Amino acid sequence: MKVVIKPLVLTAIFVGVPSLAFSQELAFSLGDNGSLSARTIQLFALITVLSLAPGLAIMVTCFPFIVTVLSILRQAIGLQSAPPNMMIVSLALFLTYFVMEPVFTAAWVEGLEPLTKQELDVEAAFIKTLEPFRAFMASRLDPDTFFEMAALRSDTQDIELTPNSSLSVLIPSFLLSEISRAFQVGFLVFLPFLIIDLVVAAVLMSMGMMMVPPAIVSLPFKLAFFVVADGWSLIAGSLVRSYF
Repeated sequence: MKVVIKPLVLTAIFVGVPSLAFSQELAFSLGDNGSLSARTIQLFALITVLSLAPGLAIMVTCFPFIVTVLSILRQAIGLQSAPPNMMIVSLALFLTYFVMEPVFTAAWVEGLEPLTKQELDVEAAFIKTLEPFRAFMASRLDPDTFFEMAALRSDTQDIELTPNSSLSVLIPSFLLSEISRAFQVGFLVFLPFLIIDLVVAAVLMSMGMMMVPPAIVSLPFKLAFFVVADGWSLIAGSLVRSYF
């Protein structure tokens, strides 16, 4: 049961507002028609947070890197809809869970579990839950990207690259670093398939078959090459090993 509720509670607490005092009731007057309590406002805020939680949660994990590389791989093979987007995203999500499980576990043990046992208040639990994610992002981002991002604001120009750095600088720097690294890996993934396209195009030109689209002829060769090389296992294993 703990394994099931852990990701859900983690997401809700991680993106939630720690300063909400759930035990308090505060009424706001709306005139003669009634009043709006603080608990009602909290309910609206919670619904809004939960609707944004999936998108916000994946921004501090390895999901952007993995899904970008897999999308470039599909484009390199020359397939427009195979595997479909849902399968690409699902594979990226499960690989993300495999890589991030130690971080999720640390966030649960250090922050969320003490909160459920009432050993920590919400604000302290929120800070403890963020610490594993901060350490993960700080270890993966490019320092040059971090300092360039920090230099855009006067109040963060002298900031140091540590896990305790401001999230407003840490998260976008991490995302930009992951996307940049994904394009670098995607370039290496693209090269073998590009060579196959060039070879097939040269053969067709030498045979005088200039009206035959090279992409149609090279597609079976690229698929055969990818299958023989056990491409999916090779790519997935390389992406996962890059985080350990």
